[in-house]
Amino acid sequence: MRINRLRLRRRSSGQALIESALLIPFILMLIFNGINFGYVYFVALNMSAATRSGGLYAILGPDTPVGIGFPAAAGPTTTTSVMNVTYQDMHGAIPSPDTASVQVCSSSVGVLNAGTTSQKAACTSNGSATFTGGAGIDPEAPTFVLHQVDVTYEFSPPIPGLPFGAVLLATPVCSGSPITCTFHRKVLMRAM
Repeated sequence: MRINRLRLRRRSSGQALIESALLIPFILMLIFNGINFGYVYFVALNMSAATRSGGLYAILGPDTPVGIGFPAAAGPTTTTSVMNVTYQDMHGAIPSPDTASVQVCSSSVGVLNAGTTSQKAACTSNGSATFTGGAGIDPEAPTFVLHQVDVTYEFSPPIPGLPFGAVLLATPVCSGSPITCTFHRKVLMRAM
């Protein structure tokens, strides 16, 4: 009886090591996919907050809490200030926010078709992305001019490689090999 136990023990002595060696790659793949997905989600939240802060500054200028330390919203400095606020808000989580493209459409830049029902704010942009259209017409109140902050940011996930970004390929913002993700956020606000 004792001999049978000893033989059984010798046969299963490396079983745990083999099971671990087989499962560790799958566990690491799950962990790295989770890290990449969490990073993409964090960037999405940061981009939304940055465009919202830029939009608020476009309509309220230095009267906003964000306006402390930025030039007053008057004349050509408005768009520069709105871009500064937007870029500054992205510095918290995005490793290279200066590569983001920002478009600001505001009445301080100029108004196209002024005094008509098709009036809209003129736009200025910074970065390499191509933006289509301007702030457009407010359907509820066509005499108001909408302020728009539009941001496009392209990046690669922090852990490169297709197995570690497989979850990201299921999202509409990420594609390709190597994986690149492109976020586009736009905020339209009406100044009262």
